[in-house]
Amino acid sequence: MEENKLLSRIVVNPEVMVGKPVIKGTRLTVEYIIGLLARGTTIEDILQEYTGLTKEDIQACLLYASKSLDSTTIVPLSVEVA
Repeated sequence: MEENKLLSRIVVNPEVMVGKPVIKGTRLTVEYIIGLLARGTTIEDILQEYTGLTKEDIQACLLYASKSLDSTTIVPLSVEVA
């Protein structure tokens, strides 16, 4: 699916979830979906739990997160000492 079409599934409204990016028509934040995936929840598990979601909604979250990091200055969470 085209990037712009995927990204149109993510909306920001100051009156919904304090302005965090959410999947259109839901109160599920991009942050929440990415967190589920990071903890090992499968896309299939998410789709079963939230029956109104589609695989494209999950892809849109991943794309949004990726695009958000494109122009972000990265600050290390910890410093490794060799």
